Amino acid sequence: MQRLHLSVEEFTTPDPITVAENTGIEELQRLMDQHGIRHLPVLRGERVVGVISDRDVRAVAGLSVAEKLQVCASDIMADDLLTVPASASLDEVAYAMAERKVGSAIVTEADGRFLGIFTASDALNALVEIARGEGTAGT
Repeated sequence: MQRLHLSVEEFTTPDPITVAENTGIEELQRLMDQHGIRHLPVLRGERVVGVISDRDVRAVAGLSVAEKLQVCASDIMADDLLTVPASASLDEVAYAMAERKVGSAIVTEADGRFLGIFTASDALNALVEIARGEGTAGT
């Protein structure tokens, strides 16, 4: 079988919805619901410092209104990020995500600037394209 050489960039969600560290829980939930997303990169300036998953948001959903008002993105974000260059191979990134049991990877430009996010859903979309013979431009 011929090995495909596809970069993660081909399947990365560019310019995703992002939030600041001080974004409140209600706004996080609203953004996820409104845009139908499950991961939100958290920015400090232009640098990604964390990722919030829908699971993180759901974990605090049972708090009282007063308690929720005290929770912000920096309190619940995962800060042990899987960061990969845009040129990384799709299979290596998917393998790293599976190994670390994470649902997303932060994708960066060659100069380290934030490009986008690659999620498990993006990996499944890539698999569908490859299986259908649509994602073989890099062969």
